[in-house]
Amino acid sequence: MKNNFYPLQFQPILKERIWGGEKLKTVLKKPITSKITGESWEISTVEGDVSVIENGIFKDKSLNEIIEEFPNEILGTAVYTRFGKQFPLLFKYLDAREDLSIQVHPNDELAKKRHHSFGKTEMWYIMQADENARIIVGFKEKSNPQAYLENLKNKTLLSILNDIKVKSGDVFFLETGTVHAIGAGLVVAEIQQTSDITYRLYDFDRKDANGNTREL
Repeated sequence: MKNNFYPLQFQPILKERIWGGEKLKTVLKKPITSKITGESWEISTVEGDVSVIENGIFKDKSLNEIIEEFPNEILGTAVYTRFGKQFPLLFKYLDAREDLSIQVHPNDELAKKRHHSFGKTEMWYIMQADENARIIVGFKEKSNPQAYLENLKNKTLLSILNDIKVKSGDVFFLETGTVHAIGAGLVVAEIQQTSDITYRLYDFDRKDANGNTREL
């Protein structure tokens, strides 16, 4: 069977987000009808969102099914030895029509303890950037819990965060524990650990279609 493997293509898993837009359709030509599509998960084994193959002899089989049957061929010996039959990465595209929430992700130890999951180290590649589009990565200066909580209470958190103007082609590596946010006007390719654990710190007090603020 090893000689019969071929480049696998997967059905995108589309996610509506309060901050999403239409660029995944206009820029990346995704088959999207919603006006608030924020994410397209390209390869995923996150529980409840497992990628399905859309071409060739394995069409309609999930990535987990193929890994279960052919772990070494799909993952490679080194990855299989380290992670077993768990695909360790999630690949996605994001369209930020509005700013994403200020957020942070747990490391492997905390995520395993609280969520039975990997942590969420991630990398961003800026595919398209509107003029003056920005991201947030970390703090401007060394901070402490008291200063953070005071600024959060006073809704001045943005004043102490590191704000970076970006352009197409820029790349950023974000280790777990780094406060961050993708700003409005960006299309981003994200490679991350297989995890969907996000701790929101601040969401600009915006409300969803039902008039509710999102959980922090």
